[in-house]
Amino acid sequence: MRDLKIPSERHPEKAHRVDNAQPKKPDWIRVKAPVSAGYKQTRDIIREQKLVTVCEEAGCPNVGECWSAGHATMMIMGEICTRGCTFCNVATGKPKALDTFEPGRVAHAVAQLGLKHVVITSVDRDDLDDGGAEHFAMTIRAIRHRAPDTTIEILTPDFLKCDDSALEKVVEARPDVFNHNLETVPGLYPSVRPGARYFHSLRLLQKVKELDPAMFTKSGIMVGLGEDRQAVGQVMDDMRAADVDFLTIGQYLQPTPKHHVVDRFVTPDEFAAYENAAYGKGFLMVSATPLTRSSYHAGDDFAQLRSARLAKLGRG
Repeated sequence: MRDLKIPSERHPEKAHRVDNAQPKKPDWIRVKAPVSAGYKQTRDIIREQKLVTVCEEAGCPNVGECWSAGHATMMIMGEICTRGCTFCNVATGKPKALDTFEPGRVAHAVAQLGLKHVVITSVDRDDLDDGGAEHFAMTIRAIRHRAPDTTIEILTPDFLKCDDSALEKVVEARPDVFNHNLETVPGLYPSVRPGARYFHSLRLLQKVKELDPAMFTKSGIMVGLGEDRQAVGQVMDDMRAADVDFLTIGQYLQPTPKHHVVDRFVTPDEFAAYENAAYGKGFLMVSATPLTRSSYHAGDDFAQLRSARLAKLGRG
């Protein structure tokens, strides 16, 4: 049986890769170790419901802050992904069968935590005909039933090998925010996200708006992977052409020596410049800081996103 705590067993597809030195993080990246009572309470509820979180699986630097506030991003459909992206710390391999009781347990945990806003993400499930779309829809419906006042944000895979009905199932379940990350600039896809296709992901976001023009869409990229400012600006333009409402930009952090190398640490001033540029291109909401992650401060950001749309429509 695999021990997913051992890097070589967690990432067998990366075993042949040359080690990349992990550079020392600058002061603006460092975070405090999680020790609060709120953190422990959130952790206990997650363990009790036998749930997986992307906070732990991806090694998110904000886990202490978010869990202390009772916020956690649930990762459904197991802890093993069928892709092997070179930036990601989620385990790669052959996943187990779907747990049909998982949507109910997620909904129960959302109610227990008293969440006003929840983010649901997943591993890629290329082994499933619908990529897990029905499981996403079941989870959304279960949360609506158990916690009707909670707003729901989903962070989905790309459904690359599925027909259009997969995306339609998810959109028909009516999440409040549909997030799918482009992750990086197109020129870096072969080395960073080899199992995905940039323009397919972009088109996925565009299709969401075609299916439901009122649904908020969101996407994010990491910087520090080797991109340049011009390429980041082009990604912003591409997202706006697909009518994406919310952009997140954060610093890439290298999980292990076998993962993609950190090209550089982008300064807070550069992040501020990206934020200003993105607002200038018409995004309703932008989060661009070194520690920004897709679901970081997602509840507060959703409230601002909704207010920004109302203001744009002249109803604010």
